[in-house]
Amino acid sequence: MRHPVEEIAKITASRDRVINVVDAVSALGAFDLPMDSAGFDVLITGSQKALMLPPGQSYIALSDKGWARGESADLPRFYCDLKREKKAQAGGETAWTPAISLTVGLVEALRMIKEEGLVECFLRHARLADATRKACVALGCELFAPEAPSPTVTAVRGPDGLDTGKLVKHLREAYGVSIMGGQDAVKGKIFRVAHLGYFDTFDILTSVSALEMALSDLGVKITHGTGIAAAQAVLQAGRV
Repeated sequence: MRHPVEEIAKITASRDRVINVVDAVSALGAFDLPMDSAGFDVLITGSQKALMLPPGQSYIALSDKGWARGESADLPRFYCDLKREKKAQAGGETAWTPAISLTVGLVEALRMIKEEGLVECFLRHARLADATRKACVALGCELFAPEAPSPTVTAVRGPDGLDTGKLVKHLREAYGVSIMGGQDAVKGKIFRVAHLGYFDTFDILTSVSALEMALSDLGVKITHGTGIAAAQAVLQAGRV
């Protein structure tokens, strides 16, 4: 789900000794996170989600308030010393040897996002998310976070009596389509369909089509084509 980080930042802004930290590992690049105007003090993301890269790099930004707290922080650190890294980067270097191949990939990923247009990129994520959600509902499933679903991934409650772990395994083995199950308290109860980063129309249609067949294979009564039709209606409307 998408958390109300802008509203939280408004509360922490008036607390001198409180900083807010936004976990944007999945979010950055998928929807708008206006750090300066919203008043985020720390924002963190990773390379492997909406930035379309393999895992291996993380990125962090700090506000003036965040940097000020860094000056007084006394927790011992060595590699994760932001002051040392900031000083090195001011001189055009990095404090430690970076993952060069991922940095080169990041330049290309950012070029792709710029070429698409940031607003258009956000709209694409919203469209793919809407299509996925409507497809799952059309198949008789219930959204896990109906009030504030994230544009990055759709979490869905599995049909009654179905272990969603079996659904995940069957999709992968029978159709070559990867989704994720739930963890901890919702293990076996939900499944998650991603639609962030390097995703577009037919990635969603492929996932929904495979989901329909897998549910049918596992004994869930569905009407074939119902989910596909719901997804197509959203995706085609976004192309016109």
